[in-house]
Amino acid sequence: MDIQKYLEEERQKEQAFKLRFATERISLRHFKNELSKRSRVWRVALIGALALVGCTSDPSGESDKHASEEKGSATAGKQNHKEFGEASWYGPGFQGKETASGDTFNQSNMSAAHPSLPLGTKAEVTNLENGKKVKVEINDRGPYVADRVIDLSRAAAKRLGMEQEGTTEVKIETKPIGQKATDGKSRR
Repeated sequence: MDIQKYLEEERQKEQAFKLRFATERISLRHFKNELSKRSRVWRVALIGALALVGCTSDPSGESDKHASEEKGSATAGKQNHKEFGEASWYGPGFQGKETASGDTFNQSNMSAAHPSLPLGTKAEVTNLENGKKVKVEINDRGPYVADRVIDLSRAAAKRLGMEQEGTTEVKIETKPIGQKATDGKSRR
């Protein structure tokens, strides 16, 4: 099957699903699961297309330069990560359900959902509107709303002073595993 035709069929399926969701009021959890499945299909198609493009050779020697840059980016996971954007929180509807990491979600824990940070990553989230900070563990995937960078547990949202508003602008920072925490406190 042609990639273009396949992608068009997937777009049509996604539009049909969104219409069905609007008319039948499918649960939010089901909607998220369906969107997640569809985004996986898009990712696979994109990776396939990139793999085809990446198989071309470059006689100018530029490919060697890119290969060395990619080796440098392989260590990027060991460096600090800093991200800015809008945060939201989730909790009541997911209490007791399994997260992407396999943990049971507890809205009273300091945890968060992020689309790409490795599960188990410890992150410091700063509310840019009031300066409050909280340390969370990434144990789930999300958020599934456009323009949001992280979904916090209810407890983390409360500590950041954003529980009532629902969303706020934040800074997310992670440190490489093995780097000492800046607060000097022991973590047991």
